[in-house]
Amino acid sequence: MKRINLTAIAATIALAFGAQAIAAETTPQTGPKAAASKTASVGEYVDDAVITSRIKTAVFQDSTLKATEINVETHQGIVQLTGFVKSRADINQAVRLARGVKGVKSIKNDMVVKGRQ
Repeated sequence: MKRINLTAIAATIALAFGAQAIAAETTPQTGPKAAASKTASVGEYVDDAVITSRIKTAVFQDSTLKATEINVETHQGIVQLTGFVKSRADINQAVRLARGVKGVKSIKNDMVVKGRQ
């Protein structure tokens, strides 16, 4: 049951990003961002949403990590992890989980151990 709910959540998120991508592609744009936005397809937005969702699910299911401390964003398969965590081990575990998700091209780790900067 839990797996079905997580899959439904991931699908909903992916559909929401897909609708947002369609809206963005049909809105006229000008300037440097206009050229960049036309190169990304709806499928890429959906893929990024699925990758983000899978990483968030993996972090949530890991009993050693606090999912509320770790933020995940994905753009064209490049994952950015941000947030303040309690230890270097948490950073390593979050990166390890993200690397295990299909479709991840690279990871930009911007997480910080609480109290250190």
